[in-house]
Amino acid sequence: MIQLSGLTKAFGDRVLLEGVTWQITPGERVGLSGPNGAGKTTLLRMLAGLDEPDAGVIVKPGGLTVGYLPQDGLTHAGRSLFAEASLAFEPLLDLKAEMHALEARLGDPVVPAAEHDRMLERYAEAQEEFRRRDGYTVDLRVATVLRGLGFAPDEFDRPTETFSGGWQMRIALAKLLLGNPDLLLLDEPTNHLDLDARNWLEDYLVSYRNAVILVSHDRYFLDAVVTRITEIGLKTLTDYTGNYSGYLRERDARMERLREAKRRQDEEVARMRQFIDRFRYQATRASQVQSRIKMLEKVVSIEIPPERKRVHFAFPSCARSGRLVLELKRATKAYGRTVVFRTLDLHLERGDRIAILGPNGAGKSTLMRLLSGVEAPDAGTRAEGHQVVAQYFAQDEATRLDPSLNVYETLAAGSPDQMVPAIRNILGGFLFSGDDVYKPVSVLSGGERTRLAVARMLLRPANTLLLDEPTNHLDLDSKDVLLEALEDFGGTLVFVSHDRHFVDRLATKVVEVGGGDAVLYPGTYEEFHWRKTHQDEAAAAAPPSSARPPKAKAAPAARPKDERRADWATRREAEAVIRRRKRSDDARRRRIEDLEARIADREQAIRDIEASMAAPGFYDDREAARPVIDRHQALMWEVGDLMNQWEALQTAANEPDAPASDV
Repeated sequence: MIQLSGLTKAFGDRVLLEGVTWQITPGERVGLSGPNGAGKTTLLRMLAGLDEPDAGVIVKPGGLTVGYLPQDGLTHAGRSLFAEASLAFEPLLDLKAEMHALEARLGDPVVPAAEHDRMLERYAEAQEEFRRRDGYTVDLRVATVLRGLGFAPDEFDRPTETFSGGWQMRIALAKLLLGNPDLLLLDEPTNHLDLDARNWLEDYLVSYRNAVILVSHDRYFLDAVVTRITEIGLKTLTDYTGNYSGYLRERDARMERLREAKRRQDEEVARMRQFIDRFRYQATRASQVQSRIKMLEKVVSIEIPPERKRVHFAFPSCARSGRLVLELKRATKAYGRTVVFRTLDLHLERGDRIAILGPNGAGKSTLMRLLSGVEAPDAGTRAEGHQVVAQYFAQDEATRLDPSLNVYETLAAGSPDQMVPAIRNILGGFLFSGDDVYKPVSVLSGGERTRLAVARMLLRPANTLLLDEPTNHLDLDSKDVLLEALEDFGGTLVFVSHDRHFVDRLATKVVEVGGGDAVLYPGTYEEFHWRKTHQDEAAAAAPPSSARPPKAKAAPAARPKDERRADWATRREAEAVIRRRKRSDDARRRRIEDLEARIADREQAIRDIEASMAAPGFYDDREAARPVIDRHQALMWEVGDLMNQWEALQTAANEPDAPASDV
């Protein structure tokens, strides 16, 4: 569909691509990989026709439509959100306007018969073309994409200029997707999307019929979407079939083979040079020496890319906090008429690893500010536990860096003495190497400032970390450095992130923010997502509250007319209570036995599935493995629910005064 032939691109003395030949076929979904500055964005811009190669050609078929989404910088104004997104169907809208004009003209009685017939014929043609191109579903398609990207229906009539920069990029993405180009070029499309919008975009791209080339620092997104990874490095493009995880395995194996070949080549070259140096001046070996000199001249040195630096370090020591870390009780927070939280209750204990999730604007950052103490609740209380040493990383943390310091001084200031030797290693892990460490903070880009702020956070002692979007502007290698550091962190962690790989690896609990509340879910993000997906099914399966038997209430005793009637009423009431309790106990016992049987059955099924998951090669076929993994997660949640029911019934059984309605 599109082919690069002998393509070369350089900026000054720095050559990004040299003599590259590469192609993409219809329906492929390709992820571009490589370190920052390798040329990923440059390649996308050349494919989009915005930049020209220095040499070589990009061959495209006639009529190929290309859609390009840059990382940022797009703005929209002058139309409503719905009208702006509908511009993706501008030819259809023009056809619709023509049909309306024809309808008005056809109703004019003064139009001559011949012209009326011509207009009627044109109207029939336009109507058929409009129907064939699904013109009658335009509004539905626009609304579906806008909702999928996180826009609420009541925002459809809102002027586009009132949306912030991140939402402006969502508008641009919506127009691109609706335009359905033959080649879709996406540069960091997930940067401004929350998790729900990322999930939707992931599903959309997987079912997208045309070709997609994308750059993303979201490993989970790449794994789910792409069918090929193309690595940019050493002035060329190298293809790897499969998703990002497969690429990492293949790349590491290829690099190992390349290093081994380089080692053997170096050894052979050294032997030839040793032979030449030893026998250069012996006439009897002159022909052999000349032969080896010619062989050396023909050797093409194997070039190996610099090994990516892996940084491992331990957090500076800090005193252990008490069991209670932070607590919000009946906290409320509002900004003007916008109520973010109503009577919020949240309890954090030592060792919790909590991911705060929710759509953009739901109040995630507000909750982080309340927990950190940066903002106080309008009502209610915030309590902090014993010996809590908290460190809060805000979304705008990069703007708080001292511009008068350089990169190294920023990290050295406030770091414990024992961490100073590790500063250069940590800076290297966050892409600051060589003389970069002496750059003033004032000249750093937004992404560089964010990386520096994250690196500074890792060097300061704390037993509680509150991190609001720490992965923004980090490349995959820098994310790995941060992720490994946080995995080894022994304190309490609360974080906001839209990177699902990051959330999956760290979170043991999830707090969902929305609707004025924050609800705590135990378990990983996958378990949370499964539970949310199946929540409606569970609610539908549960008996309606009106069908549940009402709690037994003793009727008010009538005042006895004599002592004998009082004794009779008391005896009857006591017998009724005994019968109800016996029926309750019998029903509870049968329910417990049934639950125990179901739990044993589900646990056996879990053991069987885990045995198959442990088999070699199980994860090689992602599509075949996914249903098994989903079934395993479903059974784990079901066993958890059954155990909760069993524990509640056992507790009720040990309480002699438990009412019959507890069963």
